[in-house]
Amino acid sequence: ARAAAVVKADAYGLGADRVAPALYAAGVRDFFVALAREGRAIRPLLPPDARINILSGHMEGEDLAGLVPVLNSPAQFFRDRVLRPGKPFAIQLDSGMNRLGMEAAEWGAIRAEAMAARPEFIMSHLACADEPDHPANAAQLAAFRAMTEGCDVPRSLAATGGILLGPDYHFDMVRPGVGLYGGLPFAEARPVVTLSLRVIQTRAVAAGEMVGYGATWHAARASRIATVDAGYADGILRALSSSGAQLYAGETACPIVGRVSMDLITVDVTDLAEVPDRLALICPAQPIDRLADLAGTIGYEVLTSLGLRYARTYL
Repeated sequence: ARAAAVVKADAYGLGADRVAPALYAAGVRDFFVALAREGRAIRPLLPPDARINILSGHMEGEDLAGLVPVLNSPAQFFRDRVLRPGKPFAIQLDSGMNRLGMEAAEWGAIRAEAMAARPEFIMSHLACADEPDHPANAAQLAAFRAMTEGCDVPRSLAATGGILLGPDYHFDMVRPGVGLYGGLPFAEARPVVTLSLRVIQTRAVAAGEMVGYGATWHAARASRIATVDAGYADGILRALSSSGAQLYAGETACPIVGRVSMDLITVDVTDLAEVPDRLALICPAQPIDRLADLAGTIGYEVLTSLGLRYARTYL
């Protein structure tokens, strides 16, 4: 199967303007975004042979020049064929997730006409691919095969989790997303992002003194507290307050204390011999999915929440 790349949500928060060309240079020719405006943003950055597929399909009034809509309903199909005759398109089928795509009866009603127009590919999406033993995976595979039997165009079912389910799920094209960016369920993925925060100030705090909004944390000992320059306005989830999350000076953990506020986080650096200029929130010792566990969410949200105020360095 050929490997596409999902670069929606600004390449999962990492900057599609830099990530998409890097993936093209690595050999990717098929890209997926959620919205047409995301596709228009990266179209000028990629050579003409890059195919940019729009998962929301052909929405009314959209400019789809140079893009490939993945059509999700008969209404989208007929709108697209009337307004874009002869232009490339793809089809999404609902194999059981009940989110996007044509159900079996809808597909059956337009299949002959759709196939005569030669879609670029036919795809579906798995609901439970991150749970390998979930019965929905085999059921969706069977449904997708039944709906596409005899279709002589490329097929695609697997995103990151589906790829890991094995070759039966691969078909002609796979669509890795979070796995490209170091996230589960690709447990062996190499992390691709580090987030380090600047230390603005340090202060001595006596035993019993409070730190932060709401006085939710009091020092149990004489402590040294560092304040760093990011908060929930930068996508650092407020749920990390009092969660056990830490910032790191190299391999040394420094607990977050008090509440994560809009622009600032306070960190207990008492045990450091010397406080560095920066402390890391996302790093090998605390990758995105560990941070997500502490916040009660998933690594996807940690990445896609990264704000615009960070200075970004691409290596």
